Amino acid sequence: MKIAILTVIVLTVSVRGWAAPPAAVSGVVRDAQGIAQMGALVQVTGPGSTTIGTAFTDLHGRYLISNLLPGKYEVRASAALFVPALKSNLQLRSGMRSIVNLTMSAIFDTAAWLPAERRKADEPQDDWSWTLRSVANKPILRVFDENGDVVMVSSSASEQAKPADKARAGVSSGDGSFGNGGIHNIFEVDRAMPDGSDVKLRADLGAQTGPSLRAPSTSVQVGYQRRFGFAGEGRMVMSLQSHPELVGTNGVAGLDAVQLSSSEKTQLGDAVDLEVGGTVYVVRNADYAMASRPFLKITAHPTSNWNVGYRMATSRDLQSHGGLDAVELELPVGVMEQGRMRTESGLHQEVSLGRKAGKGLVQVSYYNDNVRRMMLAGSGELAMGDMTAAAAPGSMANGVVADTATDTFRLLGAGYKSQGISLLMTEPITPGLWVAVEYSTGNALAAPEGKEPMHLVSASSELKPKAGQSATVALKGRVIHSQTQVRASYRWQPEEMVTAVNPYAAFSDQAYLSFLIRQPIRLGRVLPNGLEATVDITNLLEQGYRPVLSKDGRTLYLTQTPRMIQAGLAFNF
Repeated sequence: MKIAILTVIVLTVSVRGWAAPPAAVSGVVRDAQGIAQMGALVQVTGPGSTTIGTAFTDLHGRYLISNLLPGKYEVRASAALFVPALKSNLQLRSGMRSIVNLTMSAIFDTAAWLPAERRKADEPQDDWSWTLRSVANKPILRVFDENGDVVMVSSSASEQAKPADKARAGVSSGDGSFGNGGIHNIFEVDRAMPDGSDVKLRADLGAQTGPSLRAPSTSVQVGYQRRFGFAGEGRMVMSLQSHPELVGTNGVAGLDAVQLSSSEKTQLGDAVDLEVGGTVYVVRNADYAMASRPFLKITAHPTSNWNVGYRMATSRDLQSHGGLDAVELELPVGVMEQGRMRTESGLHQEVSLGRKAGKGLVQVSYYNDNVRRMMLAGSGELAMGDMTAAAAPGSMANGVVADTATDTFRLLGAGYKSQGISLLMTEPITPGLWVAVEYSTGNALAAPEGKEPMHLVSASSELKPKAGQSATVALKGRVIHSQTQVRASYRWQPEEMVTAVNPYAAFSDQAYLSFLIRQPIRLGRVLPNGLEATVDITNLLEQGYRPVLSKDGRTLYLTQTPRMIQAGLAFNF
């Protein structure tokens, strides 16, 4: 009996001596900016994509997966609104603890450059971008690596500070863009709701500063955002704008607009992202016009480094979910033409292929445009004859609307078709600054060569589509030490063209030399915290101006983008 017991003990010790100690994998999951990501799902998979172990990252982005047998594995990190990160061919040996740090890129990391965003959506609104505050974004169970131990706790047990509401008040003035002249008093409030949604209110109240401003302009926008579980979110912005300083055909004063813009972004599994939405608006002057402008964007990620996309847009002002980052919406412009109010319309379709290049991106796109009516920009004080020409019986002149505060105007031009390619390259130069280079080919409306200045009443019929190219160099981001926000670009194209080549591209509304700077102002204890200055300049060198003659023989100018200079002060609460 004693011999049998001794034999069992010897065999047990022998088996334990030969059993291979388990391996483990740990590390930190961060985003492209180096910020640790809480709640990311980390999976260890073996042959045949079999899941061997899983964990959620803790408050510091750390994870630990233990009790792994020796072998070859893949480690994968995923989270809502991020492109999964993957570490392949991880060879684990007995008793080995391997450290695998993973970096996930946000699905829309390139939204600052792609897809095409209009000027208002592209403003450096870091302090005012939508904040996802939904508690649904937290996992039910999280893994904490405390002193080498794995602890599972409920997400409801963790402490999370309630996000603070934000408020902002500012004043700006200068030679503003169309519908944006004079002094403006701006108030913004951003409030987080208990259910995790977000509500923003923006009011822009103009001030009557002289005879050119018949009455102060008013603009009020209300935005609402709601998160849909782990894989989507929706945004809605309602805007009311009143501009008594704008004058339409036959001298009718005032242009009013009501807009309702909405978008939804959904992640279909790990490989497909879907954005859908649009805007519905009503514009009123002597008459009214109502229009609906939808958009659709689909992006597929066959691998972590490649993406394939399709985009359809019917408005240059709102082309993607990111276009509603800021609640401030572009003013839809309508003009009277032969007794009817008309607005700009068109159809843009684009197929793109992109690849990560280091920390940057290279993307090539093929697009096809069918522009039915194009709104042209101009500079100069219109005569009454120019305002009434379009209303004359049998007149071939297109409608026009003028801004009496800034001496700029909008003219409804003819439509045209265009197709071309676009090449975009982006690259970070510092942790907070990105540089982008964009090249496009296609058609644009251009003045006829070798002809005397056109007449305004016939300009729409004399402008013809012409093949051309454009090139842009842009810089955007934040200087970390000084907290300066900057967006600067130079976009070149032939100066005889009065519309943009590839008008739906990211930089199409920032012609020639343009920049915006937002600088926090600090002076010890003399000035309160939260004060900042803003300078916004478009087409500083006044390039691309094409002369046209008014009804009374004065010289006006058509231009892709009239020069605009605006500055202001704001206080953040």
